[in-house]
Amino acid sequence: MYRTKAPFYQATMLNSLGAVWQGHHKRLLDVGGGTGVIAQAMAELFPTDEVVSVDLIDRFCSSLSIQTQQYDGAKLPFADGTFSAATLNNVLHHVPLAARSGLLSEIARVVDGPLYIKDHESGGRLDDARLTLMDAIGNIPFGGMLWARYLSRQQWETLANESGYRITARAVPLQYRQGAYALIFPNSLEITMRLEKISP
Repeated sequence: MYRTKAPFYQATMLNSLGAVWQGHHKRLLDVGGGTGVIAQAMAELFPTDEVVSVDLIDRFCSSLSIQTQQYDGAKLPFADGTFSAATLNNVLHHVPLAARSGLLSEIARVVDGPLYIKDHESGGRLDDARLTLMDAIGNIPFGGMLWARYLSRQQWETLANESGYRITARAVPLQYRQGAYALIFPNSLEITMRLEKISP
């Protein structure tokens, strides 16, 4: 796919993650890695020593040098505190609503440090429709998941708090799309955040 279409969206995503990234993380866990391309790029470009990517289905590119692993979607196959940070990149809106807090809590179990989330934010029904169409355009070529439910800003705050996190940084929306495409799918639909654990 990237041989015929420049990965402009993916490059912008990495820049957005870089804007909220803090410090050096020895081991980074990428949850819901898909093809693994973003995790591989983070291993090469971000200040981290090791990246491990997990997903429900093995769609990982065969050329990756990072470690990849399938898991059951419920319990991450790692001991408590194995990682120093984690990422969820355009994943959480595909997770059933009732399972989202549990997923974040499970990530908190195996990760001692921050959680970086790149996802979408909806302001209402029109944004939901835009995001549904945009997800279909982006995921169908890669065999990605199409079912999704999107959160508002307040719902993101609530989810973080319910899961033992607080949102400590939000990236300024970058230019994922230009021209008419940006009018149809505003760049404000894209959000990138750093979440940190709430101290007990």
